[in-house]
Parts: sequence; structure tokens; C-alpha cells
Amino acid sequence: MYQIGWFSSGRDKAARDLLEAVQNSIRQGEITAEIASVFLSREPGESAESDLFIRLVESYNIPLVCFSYQGFKADKNNTTDHQGGSLPQWRLDYDREVMARLRGFSPDLCVLAGYMLIVGPEMCSRYNMLNLHPAAPGGPTGTWQEVVWQLIEKGTEETGAMMHLVTPELDKGPVVSYCTFPIRGEPFDSYWQQIKGKPLEEVKREQSEKNSLFKLIRKHGLAREFPLIIATLKAFSQGGVKITNGRVVDAEDRPISGYNLTDEINSYIKEG
Repeated sequence: MYQIGWFSSGRDKAARDLLEAVQNSIRQGEITAEIASVFLSREPGESAESDLFIRLVESYNIPLVCFSYQGFKADKNNTTDHQGGSLPQWRLDYDREVMARLRGFSPDLCVLAGYMLIVGPEMCSRYNMLNLHPAAPGGPTGTWQEVVWQLIEKGTEETGAMMHLVTPELDKGPVVSYCTFPIRGEPFDSYWQQIKGKPLEEVKREQSEKNSLFKLIRKHGLAREFPLIIATLKAFSQGGVKITNGRVVDAEDRPISGYNLTDEINSYIKEG
């Protein structure tokens, strides 16, 4: 059976919800695969959120490997000195230790779902890895919080979500699949009016992530992330999409520049 390796930092409820959504899809037969292992970049007791993630994984009886990057960094007493390419040396050492701890697993595909670390070149070479990114191709990079604030700052009219091949360059790997949605028109316009003319830093200072526009954009993005990752993993598990020599190809080995699943995702949301 097609084997999936799951990577997460377990930092929030969204990380748990994503894993739960994919596991439910597997149980329902939509994705013809199994999650063979979960890697968590935190350890028990490190945070309340990641402890909840650990309990969820254990409830599924999925093999779990926990290894704290914060603890590793502290033990090594490393800083950003001794650079190895674009990453500090401790990060490259951490990746090597992660790969050593996962040596007993041979996933066909790895998924980064709320994994808060940039993956170094050695790990990119070892595994075929996909990342779920909360923006459309060509959109902002960074965490979902950073993405939403950049959308607001630039007055963007459209955003989305995408699955892309992981490369050492943050959020820039070849696009596998994506969907888009407008953040102008109803129900967004009234919230844009509320912050019109205000400097972004003032909006952040006054309301932070409680800002109504911020929350609405995130809500619409989250609603699409789950069906996007499920549709993408379904395609991989059934052989419709593959990764060959670092390229994303279809069943006939033809290169793919990214499947636009907007219509399919919108239909899923309406039916739900």
C-alpha cells in the first residue's frame, strides 16, 4: 500500500485537524494509502498543543517519532554561526539526526503539514516531500499568519492555497496543485472598509489576530486547505501524479505545472 510520512510541529489545532481530516479520508477509502509514520519536531511536555497532537497520533496507533529542534539547538549550544548554505549548521545537523531516527521507514511521499522548519538540501534529496502552503502560487511566503498580514498590507484581491514540492528554497518548489478564492466583494468588503487608511502596524497593535478581516481570510483559506490536501494525496495514492527525478509528472510521465482545483474545491465546500 502507498505509504505516507507525516511531518508536523503540532503547534495548533489546525495541525491536528489536518491530520484528522486525512486519516478520516483514508478510512473512508478516498485516499488509498496509509500514514506509515508521523514525525513531530517537539517532544512530550514541550507545549500543551503538541501534547494534544501526540495524543491524537497515538489514538490512531501510527508510529510516532518525537525530536525537539529547540532542545537539540540548546544542547548543541549553536547559534547562526558556521553557515551551511542558507541554513545554520545546527539545522543541517538536526536534519541528519531526523533522517537517522526515521531510517526504519520508507515512505512513498512525505507531507509537511504545519511543519515549522525549513528543510535542508539533504532531507529534500532523501524524501519526496510536499508542503501545504496557505497562499496561491506566486503569493506571499512564510507562516499562515505572515501570509494573511501580507495580503492585507498589499490590498490583495485574490489568494488561495497550494501543495508544492519541497525544495531548500522556502515555499518556492514546483507547484503540484492549488486553488484560489477572492478576498474582495462580499463578505470581505465591509471589513476592508474598517481598516481603510489605517497603517498596518496600528491594526496589528490594536487587534492582532482578532482583526475581523484577518480572521475571515483565514477562515476561507482553512476551508480549502483540507479538501486540497485530500484531493492531492488521493491523486498520488492512485498514481495520477508522481515525483520523478525531482519533477512533478502525471501517470504518463508528462511534466505538470500545477493542477488548478479551484472548481472542484468550491464544489466540495458548497456540498459541505
